[in-house]
Amino acid sequence: MRSVVLACRTHLAGGLFTLCLGMLAMSPVQAGLFEDDDARKAILELRQKLDLQRDSFERRLQEEQRRVADEVAPLRRSLLELQGQIDAMRGDMALLRGQNEGLLKDLSELQRRQRDLATGLDERVRKFEPVKVQLDGREFLVEPAEKRDYESALALFRQGEFERAQANFSEFLRRYPQSGYGAVTLFWLGNAQYALKDYKSAVSQFRLLLSIAPEHPKAAEAMLSLANSQIELKDSKAARKTFEDLVRMHPQSEAAAVAKERLQKLK
Repeated sequence: MRSVVLACRTHLAGGLFTLCLGMLAMSPVQAGLFEDDDARKAILELRQKLDLQRDSFERRLQEEQRRVADEVAPLRRSLLELQGQIDAMRGDMALLRGQNEGLLKDLSELQRRQRDLATGLDERVRKFEPVKVQLDGREFLVEPAEKRDYESALALFRQGEFERAQANFSEFLRRYPQSGYGAVTLFWLGNAQYALKDYKSAVSQFRLLLSIAPEHPKAAEAMLSLANSQIELKDSKAARKTFEDLVRMHPQSEAAAVAKERLQKLK
């Protein structure tokens, strides 16, 4: 009732005050029924409004979902296409990785072959490159084959195979006329011929050695061998002169000491 009174006070203008007095005159039961009907109507109206708002919201939600779905569909297709491209790229990368590994293996094999070829080439080149030799206090360059041939002939001489040594020394001088081994080869060739009792040839080799290399370390021994060859040829006069020249030119050598003894015997 208090609310009705308040409503009446609020609406005094426009003749509503009379209506309010009528409402005050109603019985409490009638007023209660009136209030229940209004409440029901208010509730029904509220429900209708809520239903309308819910339907409107659901429609808007459905429309928004459709709109979002329409917008998302192209993106989903794009994502699927992109995933397909990524898978294809992964396959290409795996193929390239396999090819790259194969290329690296081939490159490694090629590099190994190059090293082998370079090593083999170096070895072959070294067979023809001059080598430095030190002999009888002298140093000179010779070809590998030249060094091998000289050492082979000298080995035969030291083994007592004088005929083969003579042939090899002669061939050496013919093949290498400018060799640094030239003078010493003449010395060993003369000794091989002396051992074979070819004294005339021995004299020729020793004289040639002394004419081209009078200061050679083997010169004193060559002079002693020359004098011995002359003795074998019964040329005592020539032998005596050779001994005397040896003592005069190489007085401190062992060959000079031997020459002095031989001179005593020639008297």
